[in-house]
Amino acid sequence: QLQLVESGGGLVQPGGSLRLSCVASGFTLDYYAIGWFRQAPGKEREGVSCLSRRGGSTNYADSVKGRFTISSDNAKNTVYLQMNSLQPEDTAIYYCAARLTSCHHDVMRYNYWGQGTQVTVSS
Repeated sequence: QLQLVESGGGLVQPGGSLRLSCVASGFTLDYYAIGWFRQAPGKEREGVSCLSRRGGSTNYADSVKGRFTISSDNAKNTVYLQMNSLQPEDTAIYYCAARLTSCHHDVMRYNYWGQGTQVTVSS
């Protein structure tokens, strides 16, 4: 059974940092790309960052470039999203998702999803 579990969300003040984790079970990251997406109330789910299989390439939404960093620990079958300089507009539920091999901007192209973790940026 393929499963993704996110953790690490919470309440943080503007300018603060959080590190999200996405633990994969039932499959190995060697063959899958992992994307981070977010969805704010009343808005569509949007791509934040993605790591292709075996960390071959990374990409970021323009809104998070220079602030967020995606990385992986294959020994732990875990992908991280380090989020720095958080702003209120980063408030959303953050999801990780998996698809074979390469990243894709379309959320519909991801086969497996976690349950999400809430990130709230507020003073």
